[in-house]
Amino acid sequence: MSPSDTTPDRPGAELSVVIPAFNEEVRLGSTLEKIIGYLDSRALSYEILVSDDGSTDGTAAVAEAFAERGVKVLRVPQNQGKGAATRRGVRESIGQGVLLTDADLSTPIEEIAKLEPHLDEAEVVIGSRAVPGSRITIHQPFYRELMGKTFNKMIRLAGVWGINDTQCGFKLLRGETARALFADLVTPGFAFDVELVWLARRRGHRIVEVGVTWENSPASRVHPLTDPPRMLLEMIRFRLKHRGRS
Repeated sequence: MSPSDTTPDRPGAELSVVIPAFNEEVRLGSTLEKIIGYLDSRALSYEILVSDDGSTDGTAAVAEAFAERGVKVLRVPQNQGKGAATRRGVRESIGQGVLLTDADLSTPIEEIAKLEPHLDEAEVVIGSRAVPGSRITIHQPFYRELMGKTFNKMIRLAGVWGINDTQCGFKLLRGETARALFADLVTPGFAFDVELVWLARRRGHRIVEVGVTWENSPASRVHPLTDPPRMLLEMIRFRLKHRGRS
C-alpha cells in the first residue's frame, strides 16, 4: 500500500470525527451542535465527517447546514451498512486522531477526554460499557442486554478475546492506523467493530479499553432478532476473506 492510500494529500487536522448516519434527520442536528460546541471550547483543529449511508430522509441536508462549521457530508446512493459508511468516513479523514461516534451520541462527546491520554500507549482506544470507570445512565431493555451477552460469546468464537465491549460506538484511533485498518476492512454491517479489533490485533497494534458513560437510545438501529445472525455471518466472512493474507 502506497502512502497516498492512507494519508490524504490535504492539510491535516488534530482530530477527525466520523459519524455514520442512516435516516438520522431528527437526532443529527443536536449531535453536531454538541460536538462542535465542545471541540470549539478546546480550540482543537478538527473536521467532522458525516457518512450518509443512503438515507431517505433529510439527514444529508441537516449535515450540510453545518458545512461552514467544519462538517463534511459523504453520500452513498443506497444503504450499505454501518461498517461500510464508517469505512468511507475514515478513509476520507485527515486527522492525527480519528474518533468514531454514533449519530445518537449515546456516549457524550466529552468522554473523549478519557480516551485521549491512552493514545500515548496504544494505537486503538475503545470506549467500553463493561470495565471499571464505565457508567450506564439508561440501560437497554433486558432482551437487548441478553442479546449483547450472547453476541460477546459469538465474538470469542470469531477469535477476539480479552475485550469486554467491542460494540460501544465510541472509539479513538491514531489517524494513520485508522486509515490503514479501514482500508482493509471488509464487513459492511454492524460486526465491523469486531473485525476492526481482530485486524488491529493481528497487525500487532496495542488496544486499550476505557470505561465511558453511556446512555441507551430507544431508537437503536440494531434489530434484536434479525441482526445477530447477520453479524455472525459477517464474522465468518471476514475470517474467511482474511485467511491467507499476511
